[in-house]
Amino acid sequence: MTTELTLLAWTLVLALVQIMLVANLRTAETGIQYNASARDGEAPPPRPVTARLQRAQANLFETLPLFAAAVIIAHVSGNEGDLTLWGCWMYLLARIVYVPLYAAGIPFVRSLVWLVSLVGLVMVLAAVLTG
Repeated sequence: MTTELTLLAWTLVLALVQIMLVANLRTAETGIQYNASARDGEAPPPRPVTARLQRAQANLFETLPLFAAAVIIAHVSGNEGDLTLWGCWMYLLARIVYVPLYAAGIPFVRSLVWLVSLVGLVMVLAAVLTG
């Protein structure tokens, strides 16, 4: 397996970690009875950190399909190289750093880190389109 596909797999692990983190925090807030129920009643609003982590998770899910598709297309088309390698590393590392920055409510730096992840995605896509 190529490094790019391995980095994509680790990005999926990150997505699972984010899902479980939010689920655990939400269960702690609403209680296991509510979580196991049909959730017909109104849940209390999430606490600030939980809400931030929900938004960070949603943010990852906005670009993850694009990243996954670009990595897979690069692999299948044989267009993997330095651009895809560095782009994948940038995307994954920036997405990892993004989570605690968002949870802590740190503005501007968080947005800059998001931009780094987007540049990584664009690098992979550029390799596909110019390959």
